[in-house]
Amino acid sequence: MKNIKGPGIFLAQFAGDAAPFNTLEGMAEWAAGLGFVGIQIPSWDRRLFDLEQAAESQAYCDEVRGIAAEASVEITELSTHLQGQLVASHPAFDTLLDGFAPAEMAGDAKARTAWAAQQLKHAARASRNLGLTAHATFSGALAWPFFYPWPQRPEGLIDEAFEELARRWTPILNAFDEVGVDVCFELHPGEDLHDGVSFERFVAAVEDHPRANILYDPSHMVLQQMDYLAFLDLYHQRVRAFHVKDAEFRPSGRAGVYGGYQDWIERPGRFRSLGDGQIDFKQIFSKMAQYDYPGWAVLEWECCIKHPKQGAAEGAVFIRDHIIRVTDRAFDDFAGGKADGERNRKVLGL
Repeated sequence: MKNIKGPGIFLAQFAGDAAPFNTLEGMAEWAAGLGFVGIQIPSWDRRLFDLEQAAESQAYCDEVRGIAAEASVEITELSTHLQGQLVASHPAFDTLLDGFAPAEMAGDAKARTAWAAQQLKHAARASRNLGLTAHATFSGALAWPFFYPWPQRPEGLIDEAFEELARRWTPILNAFDEVGVDVCFELHPGEDLHDGVSFERFVAAVEDHPRANILYDPSHMVLQQMDYLAFLDLYHQRVRAFHVKDAEFRPSGRAGVYGGYQDWIERPGRFRSLGDGQIDFKQIFSKMAQYDYPGWAVLEWECCIKHPKQGAAEGAVFIRDHIIRVTDRAFDDFAGGKADGERNRKVLGL
């Protein structure tokens, strides 16, 4: 069995224009000071990272790794969540998504999609240059406006959506395969890949591509009322990244899973800082250890109540205390004996 690496922290929710949150050096030192040993870098934030340069320059990547090492942290993964969202997006979201791409592409969905695909290919090369083995992203969504089967969907609509999603992602998956890096889709409402069934549909559409894998975040499963522990039993072989994020679901007579268009603080399902929600992380970390999860445990902080600095400080301790040092022996070895074929036959009465 493998020891999970961590604690790590996703920097996206903490980056800002004031020091130390406006440079990679500052954020790496801040994270290390809280007890984190890994940082997940948002590739779209040029205050922290230049994705295009990282794709082309080994020297730049060596410099980035040096910045992390100087602060005594490692880079866990790069993230292209915003770019991944643009690989496939329904026209209903065009205006909302303008801010995810360069300003000159506003209103031009075709240009945005092409840009996003190229960004993912940059991320593949950058990940290789940084010595990484996993990459965090979103799938995007063509079918999400139709997630509820009313009005009745035309026959074949979802099949066509996933066939198109596969057409767009297959060249990207191939680019990651060429450099030996797994694409880890965060299964998330708002994405066509949001649960186990939709992930299975996608994997079938990309012909069981070995680089199509999962970023496991149990918080999104709580909000969908899924069994997040059984999910690991079913899909652990495809789980290659892990966001440690807590959540709670407290339905009422007024609202349930869909939330009634309320703000986060009023919704029955909402994200919480680690330890403040309902997720059984002891069982999650046990299953991750049992199934030889090979990667990092990375805090993704999202909470509508607690201050982010408190959430980050508590999160480092929480993850550290949940990581299991896996055993290197069976607990009942003392009562056993060495392999002896003749003795075994005698025990069996043969």
